[in-house]
This record gives sequence, structure tokens and C-alpha cells, in this order.
Amino acid sequence: MFIACNSGPKTPEKQILQGGALGTTYGISYISKTPLLTRAAMDSLLQVVNQSMSTYWPDSDISRINRGDSAVIVEPMFREVFELSGLVYKASGGYFDPTVGPLVNAWGFGPEKALEMTSDRVDSLMAYVGFSKVSLLPSGKIEKNDPAIYFDFNAIAKGYTLDRIALVLDRLGVADYLIELGGELVAKGRNTISEKQWLVGIDHPKNEDRNNPIVKVQLKDRALASSGNYRKFRVDPETGEKFVHTINPLTGYSENSTTLAASVLAPTCALADGYATAFMAMGYEKAIAVAATLEEIEVYLVYVNADGALDQYMSEGFKLSVYEQAE
Repeated sequence: MFIACNSGPKTPEKQILQGGALGTTYGISYISKTPLLTRAAMDSLLQVVNQSMSTYWPDSDISRINRGDSAVIVEPMFREVFELSGLVYKASGGYFDPTVGPLVNAWGFGPEKALEMTSDRVDSLMAYVGFSKVSLLPSGKIEKNDPAIYFDFNAIAKGYTLDRIALVLDRLGVADYLIELGGELVAKGRNTISEKQWLVGIDHPKNEDRNNPIVKVQLKDRALASSGNYRKFRVDPETGEKFVHTINPLTGYSENSTTLAASVLAPTCALADGYATAFMAMGYEKAIAVAATLEEIEVYLVYVNADGALDQYMSEGFKLSVYEQAE
């Protein structure tokens, strides 16, 4: 179903497919003699992902589970994301936690209306947070310690979707491609038309012009995902107080942090996506320490130092991928 019409040029060309997905846009560039992907086929794949894991679809599997439907038998993609989430949850010391959903909603960053948050309300909601309180049974059903536990895979599902698109291209025999979905990226091979590596940019936290990234990275056989609190925030209309979009699952609070952005290179985009979220939640110093313990995970952090100036940290492996860096 993913194969398009075979008529076309006989020499390799850069094929491009673009569209909308998961509340954002995607762009796929790949080298092939003929177009191999259709938008209709991509829409079908994305519909399956949404049907499984979108908290914005009331009849999705995850929405039904969140409403307490214990009869749902999850499909393979849900199972894989659940298992990947458990891996990142454990490796990050709980800073990545898909059960943070009640807090995400309460702070006004989910599909439900924001609540007036007090310390008592945060404490009560924390009783429903903790990935260790849920399990996936061999039958494919989800078991929760409390029916009120709420799943939210949004911090890993976008990256996982890119991995599924990459898998389609792999199975079609495409050796060189670059996939982008809402700023997350997966690359394989190189741009053989221009005879260059795939080159991607990371947004500057204090520059609205996305054509002037803070750093450009050469991406090959890797995934790159970023998370930041410099654009995604909610302002209380009455008090004017700013709440960043990253919720600390260990405290229950939406916290301002000196870390402005985290970008992660990883073997898969699901892992990059999950760890980028975790590193934002845990803060600058802890993120560096945790990243150093993870194999094949490289990190780039933008933060405000003790003097109030913008500063950066790159792991040694990340430095090897840097093509150009802004001053």
C-alpha cells in the first residue's frame, strides 16, 4: 500500500513528500528512481498511530484505557511504546513518566481544561503518577493500581512515529533518507544527489527566526529530538504567571528551570524523544550526569549560567556531529 506508481525518472532523484500529522507537519526526503510513498498511505499509517495512542481521539485505545476500560487489548505499537517508556522511565530515575498525564491536564498542557493548582491538589494527583503503578499483561491488557491513572505517550509517540516511517522506507529498500516530524528527525545514509551529509538545524532558544539555528548537525543513521520550555508555555490570563510545558513527575509541579532546551542523538527517535523530555525535567547538572551513563545517547543542552548568560553543553559524541555553530 505504500508503493506509488512506478512511472518516472530512471536515475535517482530526491523525492519529497509533505503533509500534516499529530497536530504538526511532516516532511520526508528520500533518494529513489521513482516515488515510493503516497500521502494516502502515510495518512493510513498515522491514523493507526492516532487510533492507538492519541489522547485527543476519544475512541483511541489510550483514551479508552484512561477512562477505565479494562477490556482494551492493545495492539503491537502500543505495546512497543509501553516497553520503551518503561526503559526510559527506569534509566532516567523516573523523570520520564507517561503517567504524568493527570498533572499535564491539570496544569493546562493536555486536552482537558486547566485547574486551579494548589499544593493539596498536586499532592492528590501525585497519587496517580508513577509508571511502576501500571503493567502490561501477557493478554495485551493494561493493569492499573488505580483506575484514575492516566496515560500520556505524547512525549515519546512522535519520535516513535518517525521510527515507523523509517521502517517503511527501510522495507522499501531506500538507503538514503531524512524524515522530519514537528522538529524531530531521523536520517539514514546521505543526500547522494548533492553528495553531502543530511544537514539539520537546532532552533536558537532566544531567536524566533528558525532559519538561524544555534547549531547545525550532520545526521547519519541517527535520530535527533529536542525539547524546550522557551516556546511551549501557558500564561495564566488573570495573574500573568508563566508555566513551562515540562512537568516534573517527581514533584508534580510545572517548574521554571535554567535549562532552556535539550537535544538528544540516539539510535531511534523514540529514545531521543523520551530522553530529551527527561533531561528537561531533571535540569542541567543531573541531565549531564545521567546522559554520561547511557550508551549511544548524546546530549546538547542550552542553559542560563550563574551569570545570567546563555551557555551550552555538548557531550563528546554530540560534538562529532556538529557542522556549524552560532556564536
